[in-house]
Amino acid sequence: MPAFLKYTTAATAMMLSISGCAIQQKVKPVDPLADNQICIVERRDVKAGFLDTYKRALSAKGYAVTQLAPSASLRACPVTSTYTANWRWDLALYMAYAEIRVFNDGKPAGEAIYDAKGGGASFGKFIDAETKITELVDQLFPGEAPR
Repeated sequence: MPAFLKYTTAATAMMLSISGCAIQQKVKPVDPLADNQICIVERRDVKAGFLDTYKRALSAKGYAVTQLAPSASLRACPVTSTYTANWRWDLALYMAYAEIRVFNDGKPAGEAIYDAKGGGASFGKFIDAETKITELVDQLFPGEAPR
């Protein structure tokens, strides 16, 4: 094997192994809540499927979900949540970034961030968005909703 090919193959293998580490997920769980009511401020610039999945995941844990207008205040409800997400194209469409923030009386109470924007050549970025959103909700709200 020619020397340049040997080095090119080694460099490619090294870059692929490094790029797999670029997907990050960070969750700061919400402390147990006194009530099971959560209000979500709608983001019309995010795919509707994200909000649908987020509401479904919260409902499955026993939370009562109210959807608020995009202009709603973080103090509109005792517990309010915001979200954002975006998708990118690389061989297929994939969720590159998702962020869910929770506020208790208008103050930060927890957050979940999934970031695959630096996923490069990693095939790990091609996840099922619904499964990932549900996973983030499960980690953000450990246990069941208060009764």
